[in-house]
Amino acid sequence: MKVVHQICCGIDVHAKMLVACLLSANGEKEIRTFSTMTDDLLRMRDWLLAANCTHVAIESTGVYWKPVFNILEDRLEVILINPEHARALRGRKTDVKDAEWLADLLRHGLLRPSFIPPLEIRELRELTRYRESLVREQSAVANRIQKVIESGNIKLGQVASDALGASGRVMLWALARGETDPVKLAALAKRQLKEKMPQLQRALQGRLTVNQRFVLGELLRRWEELEAADRRVTQEIDQYLQARPKLARARVILDSIVGVGPRAAEVIMAEIGIQMKPIFATDAHLASWAGICPGNKASGGKRLSGRTRNGNTYLARGAGPSGLGRDPEEELLLAQSVSAVGQTAGPQEGFDCRSSFAVGDHLPCVRARSDLHRTRR
Repeated sequence: MKVVHQICCGIDVHAKMLVACLLSANGEKEIRTFSTMTDDLLRMRDWLLAANCTHVAIESTGVYWKPVFNILEDRLEVILINPEHARALRGRKTDVKDAEWLADLLRHGLLRPSFIPPLEIRELRELTRYRESLVREQSAVANRIQKVIESGNIKLGQVASDALGASGRVMLWALARGETDPVKLAALAKRQLKEKMPQLQRALQGRLTVNQRFVLGELLRRWEELEAADRRVTQEIDQYLQARPKLARARVILDSIVGVGPRAAEVIMAEIGIQMKPIFATDAHLASWAGICPGNKASGGKRLSGRTRNGNTYLARGAGPSGLGRDPEEELLLAQSVSAVGQTAGPQEGFDCRSSFAVGDHLPCVRARSDLHRTRR
């Protein structure tokens, strides 16, 4: 078989240690084991450079590959591979054999590299994924607040469209501090909620125990902490992008797509970068990588399953219905534009995400319709 890389290395990475197999030009193998501490990783890099190694393949689970990749990428050509693409035979799986198998496959060019964005995109990804975790945690706290007040028969969520809006939080804090008079609680309503005074007085006529009030106060405090943390990380993301005009410009371009807001634009940039053509030939390739298109499993002329693979959940959420729309009219315009594109295949949960990728190829048309729509308004 043709040799693509004369001197290369395969590395099987774990939490505490890694095994590296260096293949020399004459086919000899040298196996070494290193810890995952920084000094050992630097020693491994020096060993590979001294042997004139040019390419390295890494196999890992979780995030254990990141420090190894970060230390090697500036001096060597490093690829991260999916373990499914280099699975060893049953009964022949050890750390040493895995490293040897990776080195053999890499030497003959038989490994498909995983997509690893540039460093500045990875740094942006750290911020956007942290913000996503804050949003999920805040949503869990909001659900817990709803359960607590429902346990005391407080029906605020049945009257107010957002129980944790400006008016709702003031009322909930008053409940947590011990206020029981529904008239006084309803009087705390602001703006449009004042029009629902009779309904509010009925909804706030409940019975919260002392312990429930304590828990409600703790949950409200936690919710506001998460809200403040979300604002801080959003500000940090904005400053990070403003310091990099190319990324800031990319956010403006993505934001110009009907239905894509600034947050969704930042998530899309952080997950797939801004240079698409060298990595994803078409929107279909991108949808396949993200795991939001039907899978293929057929045998004997029968389609056995169309289940989607596990893809990039951050991208799916960021480009899906929860991350896209700005207002109902723009969402309707986006749906009409997507319908014109003809994206109708596959499971419903993947429809909107694939459509948002496809609309990018039809952006001039969508922008023109958006401008016309705004002019008529």
